[in-house]
Amino acid sequence: MRIHINDPLDKQATEKLANVPGVNLTSQHYEKDELIKIMPEIEVLIVRSATKVTADIIEAGSNLKIIGRAGTGLDNIDVKAAEAKGIKVINTPGANSISVAELAIGLMIACSRHIARGTADLKNGKWTKKELEGHELFGRTVGIIGFGNIGREVAKRLLAFDMKVLAYDPFVKETDMPVKIVDLDTLFKESDYITIHVPLTPETKNLINKETISKMKDSVIIINAARGGIIDEAALYEALTTGKVYAAGLDVFEVEPPTDELRQKLLSLPNVVATPHVGASTFEAQERVGMLLVERLIAEITK
Repeated sequence: MRIHINDPLDKQATEKLANVPGVNLTSQHYEKDELIKIMPEIEVLIVRSATKVTADIIEAGSNLKIIGRAGTGLDNIDVKAAEAKGIKVINTPGANSISVAELAIGLMIACSRHIARGTADLKNGKWTKKELEGHELFGRTVGIIGFGNIGREVAKRLLAFDMKVLAYDPFVKETDMPVKIVDLDTLFKESDYITIHVPLTPETKNLINKETISKMKDSVIIINAARGGIIDEAALYEALTTGKVYAAGLDVFEVEPPTDELRQKLLSLPNVVATPHVGASTFEAQERVGMLLVERLIAEITK
C-alpha cells in the first residue's frame, strides 16, 4: 500500500507506520501541481494544515482510499469531494488541545501585561516601565467561544486564575465545570476577555465583525488561536486603533503568511501580540497527534 506524507509528521509515528508490513511509505512536501501528478499512485494521503486537499487533488487520486489529517480541523480538506468518492477522512481531535489552550492563555497574559512590547523596548535600549501598566486576569470575566476539547482545557486553567468563565457553544447546553453557559450576545456584553476555539465554517466566518465588536465591553481583549477568517481583520484593526479593543492575541490569520497590506498594518500595532500559527507546535502535541493518527490508520489498513 502506497502511503504518502505530504506535511511533516512526528519521527516516531513515521517509523511506526513504515514498519507496517506491506506499506510503501514516502514523505516529501509537494505543492499542488506536483502532488496532483503523483496522486494516482497514492492510496493513503497524510497532511497537516499546510496542504490544502482540494477537489481536484482528490479527483486525481484514482486509488485514494484514506486522507489522514494530523490535527483537529478539516477546513483544509474538501470533505464533501472525498465523501462523494467514498474516501474516508480521519483526523485527531483533542490530541493537541493542551498545547493550543496553553498558547491561548499565554497570548492572554502577553496582551494584559505588554510582554512583547516590553521585550522589544528593552532590546532596543528603551526603559518604558511607566508606559506598560497592564491588567490582572484575577477576578475578571472571560468568554470562551467554542466549548469543545480546547475550550474546556482553557476553562480549566483560567479557573485557576480565579476568573469568572462564560462559554458559548451551540452544541453544549450544560457542563459539570463551574462555567456558565450563555448565549453569544451575553458573552459579548459581559466578557473582559474573549477567546475563540471553534472551527472555520460558514457559520463562524467573520463571527467577530464590526457589529459584534460593537456589542462588546470597551477595552475588551480578543484572542484567536483557532482559525483565520473567524475574525474580520479589517474590523479588528479599526477597533484596536480606536481603543474599543484594548489588545488582540493572534496565532492565526485569514491570509497566511500574513504578508498582505491589511495583515501587515494589523501586525504593526503595538497592542497586537502575534505568533505564526504555532498553537499545536509543541514536541508533545506533535508526538500525540502523529501517534494517534498512525494508530487510526493502521487500524483501517489492517482490517
